[in-house]
Amino acid sequence: MSVDLTAEERALAEGQAGEGAAMAMRVVADSARLLGASRLIPIASAHIDGALYHGDSGTLFAERLVDGGARVAVRSTLNVGALDLTGCSQIRLAEPARGMARRMMEAYRELGCEQSWTCAPYQAGHRPAFGSDVAWGESNAVVFCNSVLGARTNRYGDFLDIACAISGRAPDYGLHRDENRRATLVFDVSGLPVTFLTSEIAWPVLGSLYGRQVGNAIGVVTGIAGHPGEDALKAFGAAAASSGSVGLFHIAGVTPEAPTAVAALGGSEPAAIIEVTREMVRAAQAGLSTAAGTDRLDAVAIGSPHLSLAEFDALERLIAGRNLRIPIYACTGRHVLAALDSDGRRAGLERRGVIVVADTCVVVTPVLPQKDGAVLMTNSGKFAHYAPGNTGYSVLYGSLADCVESAVSGKPMLTDLA
Repeated sequence: MSVDLTAEERALAEGQAGEGAAMAMRVVADSARLLGASRLIPIASAHIDGALYHGDSGTLFAERLVDGGARVAVRSTLNVGALDLTGCSQIRLAEPARGMARRMMEAYRELGCEQSWTCAPYQAGHRPAFGSDVAWGESNAVVFCNSVLGARTNRYGDFLDIACAISGRAPDYGLHRDENRRATLVFDVSGLPVTFLTSEIAWPVLGSLYGRQVGNAIGVVTGIAGHPGEDALKAFGAAAASSGSVGLFHIAGVTPEAPTAVAALGGSEPAAIIEVTREMVRAAQAGLSTAAGTDRLDAVAIGSPHLSLAEFDALERLIAGRNLRIPIYACTGRHVLAALDSDGRRAGLERRGVIVVADTCVVVTPVLPQKDGAVLMTNSGKFAHYAPGNTGYSVLYGSLADCVESAVSGKPMLTDLA
């Protein structure tokens, strides 16, 4: 399919604003053609996942854009990088990779991107308006943007995200279009105990189950009595986007495009109704652990997506002035770090044994010590999904309270709340 470019878009592709912008526009236009989009649409903002170092080609691509005079045309925040530029934590990334990662992060700064370095830009003030078209990367950010904010984005990958940001355009396809945002199935949790649904542990477990059940389909969750809070929706979406390919979910009575289940379905009958049982939830919870039955514990990691200030409040309450025998790696963004530093809270947490990690997280760059047979505990469905492959650690999944009690005692202490 050919793409119908406007005169302004053609001029950009032909180099009117420099070679960097021309390269970006050509990338977006060619992507639109391959995706079957007949035109491009203006975007209000971007969130860039492509600044995480995976190899020299990514650094060289970004530096070529810089050398070509490119600058982002819209507000553009940055997802996590490979280094903690704040100096909170020690990254075991050796040269020459370390130098190339730093060059990559610097190139994105020169392109005009905000130095946010967080996978939760929506909790750092980047909250596009309902119905606006944006180009966001990073799976949890994408699903939150679509589902909770009601803005419109596809799952933009490296390095289409920065090309969209520079051109100010995105292909008109997928979740940008009304007809592709309607739910086609129902995910009914009304049969689950209220005590479970109102617990912190529920949302990553339900998200993991949801992702495995629906894949890349769009569903509407029913049976939720009230708004569970933004951090719960963050955890649900992150787990669903990790276990499946979820880019948008609806929760009846909670998310903005689902005042009712009927509205989310667009008035159509669902193709399927998934009635979630306690047995399904128990299986999903068990599936998040790969080291069940072990008495070994080497580290605890929380903050994927990055911890909010409210989640740090909860962490402090649970630690309750005790010292940790096992370190808790708490990953967060600069927006939260600034608040923790302003009143000395970070120093207090670090004295107890918490290791704050900013700008990055433990599953995308080497932070955790290398140990044979090591075991990691987490309350994050996303960490549970990626940690075994990315860190070599086996995983135990539990609530935040489980994580803290285990870190204090030095051995796994798990509660089955399903």
